[in-house]
Amino acid sequence: MKQGYKIAVFGGDGIGPEVIREGKKVLEAVSERENFELQWIDYPNGGEHYLRTGELLSEGTLKELERCDAIYFGSIGDPRVEPGILERGILLTLRFYFDQYVNLRPVKLLEGVPSPLAHHGHDIDFMVVRENTEDFYVSIGGRVKGNKSSKEVELIRNLYNIKFKLDIESDADELAYQIGVITREGCERVMRFAFELARKTGKKRVTSVDKANVLTEGYGFWREVFNDVAKDYPDIETEFNYVDAMCMWLVKNPEWYKVVVAPNMFGDIITDLGAMIQGGLGLAPGANINPDGVSMFEPIHGSAPKYSGKGVSNPIATIWAGAMLLENIGESRASEIVLHAIEAVLRDGKVRTYDLGGKSKTSEVGDAIVSAIKAV
Repeated sequence: MKQGYKIAVFGGDGIGPEVIREGKKVLEAVSERENFELQWIDYPNGGEHYLRTGELLSEGTLKELERCDAIYFGSIGDPRVEPGILERGILLTLRFYFDQYVNLRPVKLLEGVPSPLAHHGHDIDFMVVRENTEDFYVSIGGRVKGNKSSKEVELIRNLYNIKFKLDIESDADELAYQIGVITREGCERVMRFAFELARKTGKKRVTSVDKANVLTEGYGFWREVFNDVAKDYPDIETEFNYVDAMCMWLVKNPEWYKVVVAPNMFGDIITDLGAMIQGGLGLAPGANINPDGVSMFEPIHGSAPKYSGKGVSNPIATIWAGAMLLENIGESRASEIVLHAIEAVLRDGKVRTYDLGGKSKTSEVGDAIVSAIKAV
């Protein structure tokens, strides 16, 4: 009897459904080759659904997703919807509800891919482990216009509950504030994930990113916890980079890095830089991981509504994210086959979308990767 997996699918907005379609096509091809089954469960949630129904994510949908083995996510973002509503109401809700505390981003320059740093060759191959549930992304903030303001906020996580009572007195005309939260529990688990990943992949250096010289409390605390966790991994080399210096060194010597672990905001920034190092957002996959629960896999690009329906978008980031999904559910060989097929198509250079200097359609890239899988 074939092993079967239930995969929830959110095509989302803009080019999301187009690139997800190619991802599903590739994963179906490799599942047939490797003799396992994927059951796709499609969800309509996104901008169009929100505008039509007013719904972002219902409690019933979240409960249904608990019974799935993974989530395959296209993209969200609709110019008709106020910025932040879809991101907070769908994407961040999924991350927080399923406690997907690791955002994992491979940054690898594949052969045949144009890049501003191509002269470094194919030694560019590192992983960014971004803490995914804390820092300034906990959405605690507000604006004050007037002399006084009082507010109570509760932060509920699987690890803890935190209550803030904020009493603000000000003679400024108007102010805005944003509170970041970093806990020992949150730091330790993502840092241990990074060290274990370094051991598993043979990448013997972990670089911690912070800004402890200026934001001394939050990121100084991050650094303290990193030092404590590192004591349990004497076989792994460690170092610190301030985030601004990190961005500089990523451009100058990207081949130096092996595994990078960063707080949420800094990880968000440096992974976009990593995407350009490896050839652009069309080649940049991401994973939101709970090692003991439901994880979600997606390209890191947005919905790009101006390209919607044109069939010109690069689906490789989504297909690569699908390979990460396969690794996560235990189909490691199938994951490797997909990655080798991606590399083969890029190396051949005959089928490329506009962002890589070609004229191929989105579906043609998916077809070429399927053909490469069947040729293995």
